[in-house]
Amino acid sequence: MRRELAACGLLLGCGADDVQDVGSDGRTSSTAASEVGITVIPTEGVRFDVGMLDVGEADCGLHNGDLGLSFIWIANSTQGTVSKIDTVTLKERGRYVVRPDAAGNPSRTSVNLSGDVAVANRNGGITKIYALPERCADSNGEPGIQTADGPDFLPWGVEECVAWYTPMTYVSQRPVAWTQGVFDPDACTFREQKLWTAGMNTPGTVDILRLDGDTGAIEAKVTIDDAYVDSYGIYGGAVDAHGNFWGSQVGQAKLHFVDHDTLEHRSWDLEVGAYGITVDSQGYVWTCSGNASRFDPATETWQRVLAGEYGGCMEDGHGTLYKATPGGIVAIDTTTLAIQQTYALPQHIHGISVDFYGYVWGVSQGSEAYRLDPADGSFKTVGGLVGAYTYSDMTGFALSAVGVP
Repeated sequence: MRRELAACGLLLGCGADDVQDVGSDGRTSSTAASEVGITVIPTEGVRFDVGMLDVGEADCGLHNGDLGLSFIWIANSTQGTVSKIDTVTLKERGRYVVRPDAAGNPSRTSVNLSGDVAVANRNGGITKIYALPERCADSNGEPGIQTADGPDFLPWGVEECVAWYTPMTYVSQRPVAWTQGVFDPDACTFREQKLWTAGMNTPGTVDILRLDGDTGAIEAKVTIDDAYVDSYGIYGGAVDAHGNFWGSQVGQAKLHFVDHDTLEHRSWDLEVGAYGITVDSQGYVWTCSGNASRFDPATETWQRVLAGEYGGCMEDGHGTLYKATPGGIVAIDTTTLAIQQTYALPQHIHGISVDFYGYVWGVSQGSEAYRLDPADGSFKTVGGLVGAYTYSDMTGFALSAVGVP
């Protein structure tokens, strides 16, 4: 049953009965939860982020409450906003302007393991938004917290759930990817979360930046001059189990890597075109376009299968990669690269994400998103989006599935 994913460990990217041990090469192996002193609290039929893990002496299931991980965050590119949609009720629970001038043309979103989102603006700048109103600060001079609770958004400066905005002057800024951070068992929360992004001003020269997740301050910058020369720079980004950055360029260009701690940069030529990028629960890096291409960081080799078209992809944490394909979503076995199934949807799908209940989301480039149940192929529709465009980790599930070092 797909609902078994609701008992998966947010903290360790675990299955219902096991946790994952992450090796130095990014690969994972499973260990019974009972063997490492972790009790998995079943959450069948309830919101995932209410039932969690009992880690050490801290009972996170009783004390942590709603972490805000029952949302998918979809950019409304042409409107300059991002929508927060409840993955259970399918209701829009907030919409937010993501740059002071509302002209950022946002695209990629990334959700951290606290449930908060960071949004990259194609025209430059990164914005963090808190998932839950109780985290927001009274900052506009009006009593109480003013924040959107539906599709009607508040002006910049009035909305108080914008945590921070870091302006950047790049002509192309697309990737955004959170790191896991460090779990604090006493507080049942994560701290020291960092954020990766990349920007380009001169074709062939790209900055890859690491930000402080609490303040938005730029902590580190790596300037690379061997990027494939195009109009975008690095197109999409993801992190592995150690918080290292992986970024792909669109087309048959390059895959880039930056070490979280040493800031070492490496790159590899792509064998075929790329668009979407994700890291799976076994540490493989996937780039997705007309092919689903699997890169093994240990052997630096590629394998691929012809499947679908340009768009996003994401693994479910259990060995199935979901990918955009003409007319719907295709499911691919991450071990054998065999196509398992194709699911039909009403229109072209561009963005792909998996939520914490095992549903697969397909985002159009128009006004709709679809929540697919891969168990039976049924789907439900969310409307009201404006120029929707997101294919990154818009729920936080991919970050959870790669594990926590």
